[in-house]
Amino acid sequence: METESEPYVRLATLRQLHQVMADMNTARSLADTLQTVADGVVNGLGYELACVNLVRPDGDLVVAAFAGNPAAEALITGRVGSRESWERRLSMGEHWGDLVFIPHTEGWILDDDDVPQWYTDGPAPRFEDEWHPSDRLFAPMYTPAAPGGSCGELIGVLSVDRPRNGRLPGAWGREALQMYAFQAAIAISNARLRANMQRALVRLERDQQALRASEESFRQAFEYAPSGMAIAEMGGDQHGRILRTNDALCRLLGRPASAMRRYAFSDLVHPEDIGTLLRTSAEGGRAELRLGRRDGTYVWVSLRNSVVADAADGPRFLLTHVEDIEDRKRRELQLAHRASHDSLTGLPNSAELRSRLSSRLCQRADHPALESLDAAYGHPVYDAGGHGFDFRPGGAVEVFDGYDHHVHTAAPATDHDDGTKGLAVLFCDLDGFKSINDRFGHNAGDAVLIEVARRLSRAVRDGDTVARLGGDEFVILADGLGRADAQDLAVRLRNEIIQPIRAEGRAVRVGASFGIGWAHCGMTADEVLKSADERMYVEKRSRPKQHRRAG
Repeated sequence: METESEPYVRLATLRQLHQVMADMNTARSLADTLQTVADGVVNGLGYELACVNLVRPDGDLVVAAFAGNPAAEALITGRVGSRESWERRLSMGEHWGDLVFIPHTEGWILDDDDVPQWYTDGPAPRFEDEWHPSDRLFAPMYTPAAPGGSCGELIGVLSVDRPRNGRLPGAWGREALQMYAFQAAIAISNARLRANMQRALVRLERDQQALRASEESFRQAFEYAPSGMAIAEMGGDQHGRILRTNDALCRLLGRPASAMRRYAFSDLVHPEDIGTLLRTSAEGGRAELRLGRRDGTYVWVSLRNSVVADAADGPRFLLTHVEDIEDRKRRELQLAHRASHDSLTGLPNSAELRSRLSSRLCQRADHPALESLDAAYGHPVYDAGGHGFDFRPGGAVEVFDGYDHHVHTAAPATDHDDGTKGLAVLFCDLDGFKSINDRFGHNAGDAVLIEVARRLSRAVRDGDTVARLGGDEFVILADGLGRADAQDLAVRLRNEIIQPIRAEGRAVRVGASFGIGWAHCGMTADEVLKSADERMYVEKRSRPKQHRRAG
């Protein structure tokens, strides 16, 4: 580079350097930048060959770009040299600033290492500063150093060979190569940043596309789901408020989406199901409950919850799937009703009667002291098992047993009306029913049973139980009655029954015999029914046959 007209050459070289630096800083990709760096050494600095060895993530160096000889480029581009071999090269020879020059007198020991190499043939040097074909010149490229620090991290090495003037580079040529390597390191670092940014942008765009596709998929699955879907707030003052519903849920409840956003599920659920709803507000919670329609009716639904979580703030939204189970619930209720009710009259059957009666009775061993206590004591007493008892007005006894609280059922104490109340069990047997079956057939008998059941149900109070025990036997459970009340009720029911009944186009009459028993704790349901049944037969035998059935 240095000739007799050195000022001119320096100016021309500066112009060339300016152009190649501009080229390598405007390359569109990392690969273009690396190739521009190699081309700039040949076109701007006057070397016949240039190779860019780039540090890989594993630390070894790969030949990433080559310029000056297509045959050499095809042979060694993409080949890898170990970091150890490169460290040895950069520690040998003469150091010209940041440059490393290994003369042919020392470089022979590198002929067999694993660094990719290419030699330019030529004659032996004829004078002292002439370039030898086996000379090696390297320009390490480092990332920019921090202010006040040493050189940064090695990102690559420029290998150059055979200056065009055939001479070793002088001070100016060395300075130019060193400056070029510095700028090339900056260009490569920037190109890497751009490449990483482009890859990140591509990944971001791909993720955004996937997110948009996922959101669209969720929107379509949400909006067009055949069953109800809702999104509600989770936590905070607005916990449970409905944010979004699909068409299926709006149709199910008969409410527009705009109106649904004014409610929480707790506003729509049946009052008896509030506790069930609150117990199923967690992720994976399931419940069967009733939701209110716009017309005031309720529909049975199955709720299934899942939490839509936010990575930073934790659970935020509750996604609720609402499935209409009205038909299934109706069938279940029908099956349950059939299992507990008489198919002919619709009254509770024998099993349901015993269940209701048993629920009022508890089994306990009477303590002798209980029978002698009077209501005037006004404080609990205790039996041998540690249960506390307190006589209540009307003959009932209240028991305090651990965490349970049960009001004992007790019968009026005497045969005369002393004001005490109890659970009366009226056993009813129809008189003359068999003759109706025999004379007019079973259809007429069924019609009589249906009408008797209707009249009994109409004549008792709300909360009383009328059950068909079987055949022509009925049982009435009436709580809170004294002995006179129970007898009046039996008379009233008998008068209802003996009225003419239309059956198969004719008027027929049946009579009724009633036995009144009293339920109290310590008895079983069967014992109570047997007691009432025995009293009924006593009453039936005590009445003249002609008075058992009128007409």
